[in-house]
Amino acid sequence: MSSSPGDQPESRPDTGQSSGVLTGGCLCGAVRYEYDGEIGPANYCHCADCRKSTGSAFNIGVRVAARQFRIVKGTPRGFTKTGDSGNTLTRHFCPECGSPLYTSSPRHPEFFYLKAGCLDDPAVVHPTHQNWTRSRVPWAAIGPELPELP
Repeated sequence: MSSSPGDQPESRPDTGQSSGVLTGGCLCGAVRYEYDGEIGPANYCHCADCRKSTGSAFNIGVRVAARQFRIVKGTPRGFTKTGDSGNTLTRHFCPECGSPLYTSSPRHPEFFYLKAGCLDDPAVVHPTHQNWTRSRVPWAAIGPELPELP
């Protein structure tokens, strides 16, 4: 897949959001993690691999420093694949329930990209940009006319 300027994270500003202790984990509780440090930029990724690995229209990843991240319970599994960009990514997930947890890349070993949905407090996430927008699915926007069930 070809990309245009702005499609890939390297072309975006390095704007951190805040810092503090983040905790999170999988759906079944078998894997838990902690992160203590600056919360980097978050992004929406519309690539086909992110759609397939999340089972959703897009992924929301939050960049964190790998050295300040630690698994406090369980052992995630990883699946490694080279994407359309040519970059190799490992997607880490719970071996029991399959929840996606974070992504790592040999291209940027200093960072992990946490899946926003596995954070205990996802309200700390504030996406700053979108990647692979050419791959965006047309039905991803949630229209205000749809009924809401609180």
